[in-house]
Amino acid sequence: MLKTPASPKAPMANTKDYSASHHGFTITDPYFWLKDPGYPEVKDEEILGYLTEENSYFKAVMKPQEKLLDAVFEEIKGRQKEDDESVPWKNGAFEYRWAFAKGAEYRTWYRRPVGADDWDVLLDEVTEAEGAEFYRLGGLSVSPCGRYLAYSADKNGSERFTLQVRELDSGKLLKDEITETSGEIIWAADSSGFFYVEVSKEWRPYKVWFHTLGQAEDRVVFEEKDSSFFVHISRTSDRQYLTIRSADHVTAENHILKLNTPEGTPAVVVPRRAGHDYTVEHGNEGFYFRSNRAHKNFCVYRADDGDMQEDKWQLVLAGDDRHYLTGMQAFQGLLAIEERKDGLDQIRLLTADGGDSYIEFPEPVYEVGLGTNAEYVPDHIRLGYSSLVTPPTVFDYDLATGELIRRKEQEIPSGYDRTAYASERLMVAARDGVMVPVSIVYRKDWKKGTGAPLHLYGYGAYGLGMSPSFSAARLSLLDRGFAYAIAHIRGGDELGYGWYEDGKLEKRTNTFNDFVDVARFLTDDGYAAKGGISVSGGSAGGELMGAVVNQAPELFTAAVLHVPFVDVLNTMLDADLPLTPIEWPEWGNPLADKAAYETIAAYCPYSNIEAKDYPPMLVTGGLNDPRVTYWEPAKWTAKLRATKTDDNLLLMKINMGAGHGGKSGRFERFHEVAEEYVFILMAFGLA
Repeated sequence: MLKTPASPKAPMANTKDYSASHHGFTITDPYFWLKDPGYPEVKDEEILGYLTEENSYFKAVMKPQEKLLDAVFEEIKGRQKEDDESVPWKNGAFEYRWAFAKGAEYRTWYRRPVGADDWDVLLDEVTEAEGAEFYRLGGLSVSPCGRYLAYSADKNGSERFTLQVRELDSGKLLKDEITETSGEIIWAADSSGFFYVEVSKEWRPYKVWFHTLGQAEDRVVFEEKDSSFFVHISRTSDRQYLTIRSADHVTAENHILKLNTPEGTPAVVVPRRAGHDYTVEHGNEGFYFRSNRAHKNFCVYRADDGDMQEDKWQLVLAGDDRHYLTGMQAFQGLLAIEERKDGLDQIRLLTADGGDSYIEFPEPVYEVGLGTNAEYVPDHIRLGYSSLVTPPTVFDYDLATGELIRRKEQEIPSGYDRTAYASERLMVAARDGVMVPVSIVYRKDWKKGTGAPLHLYGYGAYGLGMSPSFSAARLSLLDRGFAYAIAHIRGGDELGYGWYEDGKLEKRTNTFNDFVDVARFLTDDGYAAKGGISVSGGSAGGELMGAVVNQAPELFTAAVLHVPFVDVLNTMLDADLPLTPIEWPEWGNPLADKAAYETIAAYCPYSNIEAKDYPPMLVTGGLNDPRVTYWEPAKWTAKLRATKTDDNLLLMKINMGAGHGGKSGRFERFHEVAEEYVFILMAFGLA
């Protein structure tokens, strides 16, 4: 095991008395003080001092590995095409593309009139990001008239975006600047202004506004009063309607407004009712609805314009236990469906004349989804594709010929031979008999039963399935003799919506048990030596990591917890946090429900830290993270270091100028990947 060095000395956080009672139970939490009462502003000097000590300790411990860190970083960077660019796409009278200048951390966006040779700069993110420690582009939207560009950016990782407007011919930045938004932008049909969403002090997107260019006073279009619902806006593919979606994790309500009448009042499509989730699209054939009212795996319905009441919906496509309908986009005379069939991604095309077909792909296991399809009347459907051994690829499916045309495959400048790698898909029996899918990739010279290292990744929450996709960074482990496995555990939606339901609320422990049982199988079947598995996960996947090292620490050589949601009980008891009310349908409401309190208390990683041996651990967080607040990884680290009985290494790194996703630059973020990989190599004695 990777041991704590004698020097420097690891920080030990102070403890302070704190207790709270709920349902007759008392929580004592000596590290509760690490939550700054002024959050989202963090100014408490003692808190900042502790975080700084931990960061200094991390740097000191990793310093002897500087050469290896640099080598791994350069490997990963060397697999990225420095002057990379997108496949152009058409949108009305213009073509668009983005490109990275050689060595640039951020994109430059371009457009040109259809048929022209030269590209004009639309937005240069490099210039926009100058002087900012963090930069993330949110929305980027050209007005229908082609004259204005509205765009949004986050410059500190807080996911609060500032909107700006530029006149494209002159390059002049207008005075129309709007702060505290979600970043989404939808223009009115006449280009007079645009819709946007305000975020609350607690970071809840809740209010839709219309901004008229040049005017100081904006108009409220919609406000969501329920603190458990978040609001998002979009536009139907035929550009006729604004869609306002207000939803939590299980219930949705949509309002629509014609974009040629921005002064109007949005009309509700179907009023919310508990458990009914639906989305809205529109095309020449009328409205389309993807709804779970008849089956948890969703069905698609159609209704005529002006007659979209739910009792008038006509079934277009039924979901069932094998067919999970995950998305849709309308085109003229065509509806493209994103679907999973027996757990495998599919693209299904339904034509207005009754045609029903699937697009065929070149590999048996892969991930695929609809790409950038801005044209309502297209000659092709653009798709994004990859697999465990195939780099991200852009395909165009020719609608006239049925041909799948490869437009671009991610180039690996340093070299990549896909024939040197192999992948497998296993089905592993969990302790309750349910079969859990596992995807594994390795070099072909890797062999079972040899004690070679294995890394296991998992997430398992929110119905977000982890597809078997490619990672150029991952090659730095595979080329050092690792196998890399993804456990498709319950809580995701890999095998349908029921797979998600079986890993949430009172069934949450299925997720953790699945992961542990997969790790045990991989050990027993020779994919890994006893105790020879490193593991990682982020956010809810970080919660997973905390739970499994509590349950079966002996299985793991090392664990990496990125922005980990480990203090579930305290967070779900704090209704003032931005994400707590909307999260209750996912985890349960321990404030109102004693049974939910007991369920969460029984598995909450932070609450269940024990005086026993744990594997070496690397924990990360972001000071500005609005999703998993910085004090969750900080409290986990402080309590674990004071409680565990081993002398295995425990490191924490808090990004003081970033949020949930870590650093923002194209190459800069690879430093953090390199740190994770080097920590894993250290744990296996390979560094």
